[in-house]
Amino acid sequence: MYSSGLDSWKLKGTTTVAFKCLDGVVMAADTRATVLPGFVAHKKVKKVHEITRNVGMTIAGIPAEAINLLDILKANAMLYQLQRRRIIPVKVVASLASVMLFQQRYFPYEVQAIIGGYDDEGYHLYSLDPFGSAIEDNMIATGSGSPVAYGVLESGYHDGINLDQGLTLAVKAINAAIKRNVFTGDDFDVAVITKEKGYVELTDGEKKSIFAKASS
Repeated sequence: MYSSGLDSWKLKGTTTVAFKCLDGVVMAADTRATVLPGFVAHKKVKKVHEITRNVGMTIAGIPAEAINLLDILKANAMLYQLQRRRIIPVKVVASLASVMLFQQRYFPYEVQAIIGGYDDEGYHLYSLDPFGSAIEDNMIATGSGSPVAYGVLESGYHDGINLDQGLTLAVKAINAAIKRNVFTGDDFDVAVITKEKGYVELTDGEKKSIFAKASS
């Protein structure tokens, strides 16, 4: 948020998607940041982040508030793993984020987050609103372009989808939002979280390959 006197400017927009696959979790987001009423403030904003090797997060909303939340989650997850010598459960990360957001309910963070990853119980995915509601689901989209993204996800997502299929579907959903939502655009980032490799962000070459497949 940028403030000057009585004026208030807020970075607004975004489309993020995440869903569980048989062999991992896929997270994707566009890279555009906009200032209302429609000025493109930045074209390369990172909205998909690693919390720990086994947990990732997407952010939509005011970047400063989202990054503050992310930094606290990272620090606490690291302490948890150092003290207990095991990976942190995804639910613990989501619960901490929920408590932090609920504590700010009178002056809420303007943030929508998706937290997902794997632990000893399998793959998990949670959506969090500005008031701290944490809901576990198999497929989630957030941001101004989420209605468009959901249209693609609802038609393409199914039980048993594998990681390769999931990557193509995620890129299709983000690309649809880029075409139809003015606050979504420029480029996209994609990350996968698997038990074998942990949190991995796709390279530019890998993204181009998947985009070509999704566009064909």
